[in-house]
Order: sequence, then structure tokens, then C-alpha cells
Amino acid sequence: MNTYELMLIINPQLTDTEIGEAVEKAKKTLTDEKGEVLAEDRIGRKKFSHSVGKNRDGYYVYMKVKALPESVRPLLHNLKLQETVLRAMLMKAAAEPVKKA
Repeated sequence: MNTYELMLIINPQLTDTEIGEAVEKAKKTLTDEKGEVLAEDRIGRKKFSHSVGKNRDGYYVYMKVKALPESVRPLLHNLKLQETVLRAMLMKAAAEPVKKA
């Protein structure tokens, strides 16, 4: 399994409970693809430099995840199909540098 960084931008017009449900749905999509969430950070609302759809801002969620390389494409496809997710981006995490003693 590889370590990845996942950034989601969720529709800002949702309530806090609906945003929580959208994040949980994204996590379920990840676990359905045999992945696991290592860390999660709900960054909050941020302004866009240009509009996405008709939205001028979005709710950002960062996750560090472990997943199989062959499950990356289906995972992104399923995330982008969700109506509440405006954008989803998955990148392979940089390797941690080895510290010399």
C-alpha cells in the first residue's frame, strides 16, 4: 500500500452536519476501495481565486490515506461523482527523509 494525500473541496452551501456526512461518505468510499484514513484535517472555508460552478468559496478537507495503487483511479472517480464534492485531488505523499542519528 502507498501513502497518499487527498484534498477535497466540498460545497460551501451545506450545513455543518451535511459537511460531516459528506466527509464520512468520502471515508466510506475510501474504505470500500480497501484503503484507510491515517489523518484528517478539516481546514474550513476558503475563497477561490475564480469561481467553481457558481461557488466563490469551498470547504476544504485534507486527508492522509493509505491505498492500493490500483484503487486510486476508481476512488477518484467515485469521489468526483458525489454531488457534494466540488473537487477532489489525490497525490502520492513524499517519502519521509531518513534522519541520521
